[in-house]
Amino acid sequence: MNTAPNEQLSLLLVDDDATFCDVLRRALEKRNFSVTVAHSVEQALPLVQPNPPEYAVVDLKMGGASGLALVQLLHEMDPATRIVVLTGYASIATAVEAIKLGATQYLSKPANADEIVAAFGHLADPDLSLNAQPASVERLEWEHINRILQENGGNISATARALNMHRRTLQRKLAKRPSGG
Repeated sequence: MNTAPNEQLSLLLVDDDATFCDVLRRALEKRNFSVTVAHSVEQALPLVQPNPPEYAVVDLKMGGASGLALVQLLHEMDPATRIVVLTGYASIATAVEAIKLGATQYLSKPANADEIVAAFGHLADPDLSLNAQPASVERLEWEHINRILQENGGNISATARALNMHRRTLQRKLAKRPSGG
């Protein structure tokens, strides 16, 4: 990222979490990026079609189209665009798919501005796993439960039914944040 002192780098930030976008936008602006924010693939497209960004940070799962669709479109518009994909539901399969579609790197949430900027400088190897240490069973279970909870709009009872689990058991599992991986 070699730029003149006053030259800002264009960056597209696409995530459906408005608070996360606001915090990350401010942090990236302090690092000399001119940030354009969108909260969905559909909202991002008209912003980038006339002038693709030099950098992009794209959430994988949002309402509407998947972030992978945007990765592919951004890469087709300008193969030089450096794209970092963020997700709260990391898996090797989606990481490989993101890299094949043109992402520079794939990071699990939470990721901070320094990690994202560092990821722009690294070319990902689609044959490598996400972490040297695989996620623990407890971590995978917790992520799965939270994904189902999100699909049910945060409704604990509906999530417990979908998981064929007692509601109190689900509440206990949600209260425990898994360690490792």
